[in-house]
Amino acid sequence: MSLSDEPPLVRRFGRASRAAHWSTAVLTGICLATAAVLYLGPLATLVGRRQIVATVHLYAGLALPLPILAAAVSAAYRRDVAALDRFTAGDWAWLRTRPRRRDRSTVGKFNAGQKLYAAFVAGAVLVMLGTGLIMEFGGPGAIPVSYRTGATFVHDSLALGLFVGVCGHLWMASRDPVALVGMRTGMVPLPWALHEHPAWLAGPDRGADGRADRGPEV
Repeated sequence: MSLSDEPPLVRRFGRASRAAHWSTAVLTGICLATAAVLYLGPLATLVGRRQIVATVHLYAGLALPLPILAAAVSAAYRRDVAALDRFTAGDWAWLRTRPRRRDRSTVGKFNAGQKLYAAFVAGAVLVMLGTGLIMEFGGPGAIPVSYRTGATFVHDSLALGLFVGVCGHLWMASRDPVALVGMRTGMVPLPWALHEHPAWLAGPDRGADGRADRGPEV
């Protein structure tokens, strides 16, 4: 196949969005890995150095919101966040329909499943940050024991939910290598975009130039 036969590309993600995604992914992976060492006896025995692991877990958790906040200086990233926050009637219909019968014609830059996952992760990060601070700094006498117990329960439950969600996210990514390339390079083939996200190229999720972010973008 010659270069002229290759399908045209469109820009799906700018540098800020990709950096925020991968930085958050690394920090989330560190948090989940250190949490497993802290809570699973066999792993704790194998790894040892519990205090170091706990410190890494704490600082990785504190750093989780930073990539998102730093990327907010990018207009392209803010457009991506707005697209993720925009639930339409088509999104709710997409969620109610079986996968094989879903109507893709209304799918914008993100489908409803991606929007739900992003909302869950954002909420989980905030709640786990708050409960983690209570667990770390809410020592005896600082707060009622019941608050600390409740925070521990919520933190641990969300950690398990986040682990399941991340596994599902990785599984879905493995099924669509083009989407993974889009998050790695920022570019996707136009035929893929038209098939998977047809409303993106013509709807409110397109770039400011009206051409679905075809040009350079941060």
